[in-house]
Amino acid sequence: MAGPLTTAPQRVAVVGAGWAGLAAAVELVDAGHAVTLIDMAAQPGGRARSTPSTTLPQQDNGQHILIGAYRDTLAMMRRVGVDPDAVLLRTRLSLRDPQGRGLALGGGPATVAFALGVLRWQDCPWPDRLALLRLALGWRLGGFRCEPDQSVQEFAQGCPPSVYQALLEPLCVAALNTPAPQASAQVMLTVLRDALFGGPGSADLLLPRAPLDALFPRPALAWLMQRGVAWHPRRPVRQLRPAPGAGWQVDDLPPVDQVVLACSATEAARLVHPLAPHWSRQALAIRYQPIATAWIDAPPARWTAPMLRLSDGPAQFAFDLSALGGPPGCFTLVASGAADLAAQGAAAAGQALLAHWQRCFGPDARLRSVRIEKRATFACTPGLARPAARVAPSLWAAGDYVEGPYPATLEGAVRTGRQVALAVAASGAGQVLGMKSPST
Repeated sequence: MAGPLTTAPQRVAVVGAGWAGLAAAVELVDAGHAVTLIDMAAQPGGRARSTPSTTLPQQDNGQHILIGAYRDTLAMMRRVGVDPDAVLLRTRLSLRDPQGRGLALGGGPATVAFALGVLRWQDCPWPDRLALLRLALGWRLGGFRCEPDQSVQEFAQGCPPSVYQALLEPLCVAALNTPAPQASAQVMLTVLRDALFGGPGSADLLLPRAPLDALFPRPALAWLMQRGVAWHPRRPVRQLRPAPGAGWQVDDLPPVDQVVLACSATEAARLVHPLAPHWSRQALAIRYQPIATAWIDAPPARWTAPMLRLSDGPAQFAFDLSALGGPPGCFTLVASGAADLAAQGAAAAGQALLAHWQRCFGPDARLRSVRIEKRATFACTPGLARPAARVAPSLWAAGDYVEGPYPATLEGAVRTGRQVALAVAASGAGQVLGMKSPST
């Protein structure tokens, strides 16, 4: 990881206190810049935060998963004083179902762990296991590249159905939150490269055993405020305009030299439309996929892992929250790429997820609550043209949706936040109080 750059101190406004905005702010403060942090919400965290709940002491806005390959995220957590080992449960990747069927990896070097995991996949026929190893070798020899317009389903032609249904399809919807027939094969290959074939532990699951707020948002905000960052919660930005002479004016706040828009793509597009209409149109063209999460009360159970893969229903994964520090007998079901389910509304979606639970685990269960995030992530489709991080001179965008190789994940958000902050610092030399009006 590159260290922070040191340039002439600048005044930077970061609009949005999600994981990308917080990462950008931390990087900028470490480089010696004066940061103003603004968010329309009362708390940091963006789309990955904890919220008040009438049914649980504190409820995250969905079940989030990290993996060992999230190196920037884990490093950023440590920078603000969070010990990942204390707030995340690290387990080996397991895609087994309630009957114990499916792939599970052991420890050691990633490639060796993957090969041994495939060879030990007992419920997968031997010809299919060998076919998967040949496929994986082909991915590696091909540099984990494919045609940019290929979907995961098209790319997987020739893959044994048992491998596709128990490995590629669940990994695709978990990582890209997009059904395989519409998902980008190139982005999927990038995920496979960095997770299954990265360094030791890259494929490990890191499951939160503390509220999302405690993983990064709250500690990051405290770290920033201790270093003099001006925090403006509950403050929607109404207008962004060039300041007289130089810099930017964000509403009626003092002028700044540079601005990082770490808000949603829709909000960023609104703010920059008069200044960069092409960028605005590209951001507004992004489409989204929902995620539905149901919290289930059921008799405590002894699972082989805290997360189980599901099939034959709307949810792809189930989680035992008691194994993650939650109350006994509390579970979640997660349905990603859930456009059809979300279209039914929350009540019907909750009943569909409860019925799926009962088919898999038995009838003694009740629905505690359900949450549908209608715009949980962008739809990660083949050839998607994502807007660039540089919107105009001294005006930047940070978020998991900006141009890059990764899907909409916490790691994607943190990486873009860091990279934009480093670009801000690098571009600041000679631009402080000397910025021209942005081009259109």
